[in-house]
Amino acid sequence: MKKAFVFASKQRETVRDALRDALPLLRKHVDVEEIDLSTHEGEVEGEADFAIVFGGDGSILRVARALGPHQIPTIGVNIGKFGFLAEIVPRELESVITSLAAGAFEIVPRMMLHCRATRGEKLLKETIGLNDVVVSRGALSRLISIGLFIDDEHVTDYNGDGLIISTPVGSTAHSLAAGGPILEADLAAFAVTPICPHTLSNRPLVIPAQRSIELVVNPTRLPLALTIDGQVYAELEPADRITVRKAQQEFKLIDTGARSYYKTLREKLGWGGHPNYGNR
Repeated sequence: MKKAFVFASKQRETVRDALRDALPLLRKHVDVEEIDLSTHEGEVEGEADFAIVFGGDGSILRVARALGPHQIPTIGVNIGKFGFLAEIVPRELESVITSLAAGAFEIVPRMMLHCRATRGEKLLKETIGLNDVVVSRGALSRLISIGLFIDDEHVTDYNGDGLIISTPVGSTAHSLAAGGPILEADLAAFAVTPICPHTLSNRPLVIPAQRSIELVVNPTRLPLALTIDGQVYAELEPADRITVRKAQQEFKLIDTGARSYYKTLREKLGWGGHPNYGNR
């Protein structure tokens, strides 16, 4: 019998209830090891054939980091609101679990990023991520300045509210809200998106994934913050450096074939051919 890591944040009532209802079905087909995302820290120990995540996209982002260098095929059961990455809803689990247990599924690899933040010789934060790296200002509504280097070449200084480095998966998250481009999910590229740039000529930049990106915090008296996937946080000071590269590992997303990438965009982003004018 195959083994599955089953992830869920049990402090959320809706997730806890969905997991409780699904466990009898899951245990008929696979050996289940439950992992509570609300209490689990660090990387997952042990081995499993695949992972099932109960929750929303945020839970999947957390699982991607928790799997660390030992990525396994992963599918999300959407208990959240948006569900870009969560492939199925609870009522579809029964029709999917047999295929999962038999190993009859397709894996679509998704690029991950590696982020390392330093202050001189001191390591501030180092982690992998699936969505994005964001450097932004604190509570005060004032401009900050971030230097952008690509393969050690100074590209420009961004003045504004911050800067986002996103993977193709992350291009439909914070980056999109800031006016960044949508990258097709299987591309090997980064999107560099300024947040409210002070100079109108500063526009999003798409670069190949083999490039090394470095951000340098320029002199400021304002508090700055680094976030990875909206979940990992570090405070920044002037001259701190953040290096972003393509991670060695890839996230292994299970594709049930229920919807294509573009169908997901149409459904989740509310795309339509014509404006909805109601009954006029």
